[in-house]
Order: sequence, then C-alpha cells, then structure tokens
Amino acid sequence: MRGTGLLTLFVRHTSCSLLVQENADPDVVRDLQAFARRLVPPADDPTMAWLRHTVEGPDDMPAHIKAALLPVSLSIPVRDGRLALGTWQGIYLWEHRDRPHRRRIAAHLA
Repeated sequence: MRGTGLLTLFVRHTSCSLLVQENADPDVVRDLQAFARRLVPPADDPTMAWLRHTVEGPDDMPAHIKAALLPVSLSIPVRDGRLALGTWQGIYLWEHRDRPHRRRIAAHLA
C-alpha cells in the first residue's frame, strides 16, 4: 500500500465477518468466540430447534446469524502507506463455521 486514503475491505461470504479488535492478547479472540457461541448456539442445541436451514450442518445457520449481526466490511484510514490502526488493533476475518473455509476479501484503496 502506498499513499494516503481510505482502505475498504469487504468479505465476499455470508458466514464470516471482518472485525477490528485487540491484537495483543489471543484470549480476546477466544472470549469473543465463546460469547458468540453462547449468544447463537449451534443448530443441534435444543434452544435452536426453531431453525429451518440445517442441511449444511449445525454450524451453518448460526454462522449466517452471526454474520448478520457483525460487520462484513471495514473502512480503515491509510496514512503514508500504513494502516492507521490503534496500537493494539488488528484486522480479523472471523470465521463463524466450525471448520476453516476458503474466504475472499475485496479491497479498495481510494
């Protein structure tokens, strides 16, 4: 990246999200994942018996719900070719499915 502008990132999938979050302590990400799982349990949890979209596994529809609640795009200032993130910030692609998937992110710097 060169120059100054605004970087827009957009994840091109419906079961993951993009976040700016603390990048110093890995427990932050683990705690966020645990919270999201409590907020939206897997489809095979009895409290989620109302779900209809379950053909792709118990993690699929909960992943779509999490992605509907969390950002799928970010706008980050760029100054002198560097992301203007805070000291502790990092960019995360938050996978909401149980197994890793190949993900693509569109990036635009203007």
